[in-house]
Amino acid sequence: MRFVVTIFVLLCSALPARAIQGAALERGTAIIDPSALRELDHGRFGLGRVLLPAASADAPRANGQLFALPAMAAVRKAIDDEFDRYIVRHKADLPNETIGVGGSYDFQLFDRTLLYSPESRFVLAGVVNRMDRAYLSEANCGEIRLIYRLTRTNMSATGDNATSPRLPMTLNVVLKAKGDSAIDGSGKAITCAEIARRWLAAGDLPLTGAALAAKLISGDGPLDLIAPENIDRIEINLQIAHAPKSDIRDFRTDYLLKVFHYNAQSRTYEEAPLENQIDRERILADQKLKHDFKAWLLDPRHFGELDRGTILIPEEFLASGAIAATPVGFVPSNLQPAFGLVQGEGAAASVLFRESDVVAALKKAAESGVTLQNIRSVAGFERRLNDVTCAGCHQTRGIGGFHFPGVDWMTANPSNSTVVRASPHFFGDQVRRRDILTSMRDGRRPDYSRGFSSRPQLRGSTELAGTEYEDGWGAHCYANRAAAADNDKSFRSWTCAEGLACQVAGQASRMGMCFVRDR
Repeated sequence: MRFVVTIFVLLCSALPARAIQGAALERGTAIIDPSALRELDHGRFGLGRVLLPAASADAPRANGQLFALPAMAAVRKAIDDEFDRYIVRHKADLPNETIGVGGSYDFQLFDRTLLYSPESRFVLAGVVNRMDRAYLSEANCGEIRLIYRLTRTNMSATGDNATSPRLPMTLNVVLKAKGDSAIDGSGKAITCAEIARRWLAAGDLPLTGAALAAKLISGDGPLDLIAPENIDRIEINLQIAHAPKSDIRDFRTDYLLKVFHYNAQSRTYEEAPLENQIDRERILADQKLKHDFKAWLLDPRHFGELDRGTILIPEEFLASGAIAATPVGFVPSNLQPAFGLVQGEGAAASVLFRESDVVAALKKAAESGVTLQNIRSVAGFERRLNDVTCAGCHQTRGIGGFHFPGVDWMTANPSNSTVVRASPHFFGDQVRRRDILTSMRDGRRPDYSRGFSSRPQLRGSTELAGTEYEDGWGAHCYANRAAAADNDKSFRSWTCAEGLACQVAGQASRMGMCFVRDR
């Protein structure tokens, strides 16, 4: 764990310069210009205007008002219920460690009064194109995400001594890239190709600030196609508690993940299962669920979808909330969502997937004509099973528990965490996402597959070569041994660039990070 903490700190301290070097990676796939986001937030992309289009563009909606809306009643209740359950679980599991709001407690809870306060609001921190998720609904061309960061409004935002007023929570408004009407403002039919063209063209604009914002929302801009009626759901990621390093533990931070689908008939947000978030405890406790989940997942078609990262696990196997702990390290841990489901370290006697089951599934998939890209071993299957969950993905190459902390445009001197607008996983995935957009624009069938969160899929590009994302300093890697037969087929390509060596996280793992080779 000390190894993980050390490299976590090293990476966070090195990320700002690297983020600047890779600033163009998000071109055409995300909007992260601070001044442009300020303009958009003050206009029709303020959260109040997005959720309530009739509201005034000049009146940002404080959280006291936001959570008083009938549409948000179920959201507030669900968050409060999760806090109550978290406290009960903590007292049962760690009775000797205190929990509460403030620095005097061993586990320091997030202060919920800040979430519902009239002196806080959600501020637009980024706009992200996720048309790479069109495999879920090709008719809607994937998703566009408006990402908002919880922010205090009662703090000074200017001056040399200003500190960031941001709080550790994001709210993600997920919209269909193409709404059901599929008509733009001029009455012209909208296509996936046209949406992709607009986003890619925006990535080439030599503009910033107000000029960029104006172009983005113009009649030919990508944001002109975003409307409130496109809303599908909202997602939250909240740092529910933090435990500082002490004599009895290394530091730990827990993040609450929740999803709320929009019900157009009742005009309310309703609690929903998290996509692919396996309910481990419930499955292991129910023999029928265990049997059904095992049979479903090992079917060659679904096994192939798991390998490609395009799987959609049925809701009957999913949880409606998750706690993503960080850091979790490189070795199996009960903090990981799929821990104990696959035979190996930590698996119970009644393990769900035995080694023979996975080997048989690999063979059956090959016989069925399924070409596997990522899962080529039992260890690869276990990693992918964690990787496709919300919590497992957020635990991998994130900044704390976030993949997109977003832009802070409200303070003159942002902290390191706000200079780094997104995680290594986010930036490493942009090449793949842009390749999919290009295919859509050009009328070619996109390849929606993705690699592991730890190692990006290159798509034939050399853009990431030698960087922290691929083979460079800080990249995730696998320590190969001299004999090829001793190396796991799923990970043996996870190498380091010349002059770097893979330093593993202790004897229990061959996973590690690329650092300067010892002389």
